[in-house]
Amino acid sequence: MKIPSLFKNKKPVLSFEIFPPKRGGTLTNINETIKALKALEPDYISVTFGTGGSGNQPLTLEVARAMKEEYGIEPLVHLTCINHSKAEIDSLLKQMEEYGLRNILALRGDRNPDIPPRNDFQHASDLIEYIKSRGDFSISGACYPEGHPECDSIIQDTLNLKKKVDTGAEHLITQLFFDNNLFYAFQERAALAGIDVPIDAGIMPVVNKKQIERMVTLCGASLPAKFVRMMNKYEDKPEALKDAGIAYAVDQIIDLISHGVDGIHLYTMNNPEIAERICKGFINLIK
Repeated sequence: MKIPSLFKNKKPVLSFEIFPPKRGGTLTNINETIKALKALEPDYISVTFGTGGSGNQPLTLEVARAMKEEYGIEPLVHLTCINHSKAEIDSLLKQMEEYGLRNILALRGDRNPDIPPRNDFQHASDLIEYIKSRGDFSISGACYPEGHPECDSIIQDTLNLKKKVDTGAEHLITQLFFDNNLFYAFQERAALAGIDVPIDAGIMPVVNKKQIERMVTLCGASLPAKFVRMMNKYEDKPEALKDAGIAYAVDQIIDLISHGVDGIHLYTMNNPEIAERICKGFINLIK
């Protein structure tokens, strides 16, 4: 099943993101995570690839294969290109074909200061175009409601996103955001640019203040005043912060559903308990 087809029969689509264990780790814990998330009836689950040099690349495909074969869940495999040659990408695509994996989230990947980038692919759009020429894959792309942190302007970022779609991305997933108004403004820009593929809204639940601050530093998401007040008030009360963060994510999702969002993509951080609590807050709205 190709993921873009899901949006023809259901709205919103529900999906999760998980990350595989690093090389040398076992699949036991991730299998338990997948089993718990399956009970929430996601339409698909994405599996991250890891930054260059992190050592978890080989297990990404093993996790995705197990997800599909053992649990009957459609995987979306992250594939990064900044630290890969075309030959290495070809090898990964061949392995995906052997495993029956057809859905790819094509990403440039984060720069690793300790590893010189390869020169075969400069941007995610280069990888998308290359994958389209190598087989019958369905390709998704990433997008940034507030613009990519390395892009000079919101207009240029929108044009770059249009290029991803023009070169073959059939579905988009946003980076995390905490202000829905920024997402709605992004939707308008995308529509004006002629981007008409389904867009999943990426939601990151608060687990702890340091984690959120790190993620925000990496992706450039802004924090609304009410979100900052929540973190400041409960930063020394871990359970209270977790409860408040779950409530905030549920409010975000309910508002997105009421505005007709194409899909909700929950960044689970491999914590099915939090995913379950969030889903309980809105699941009846999408059944």
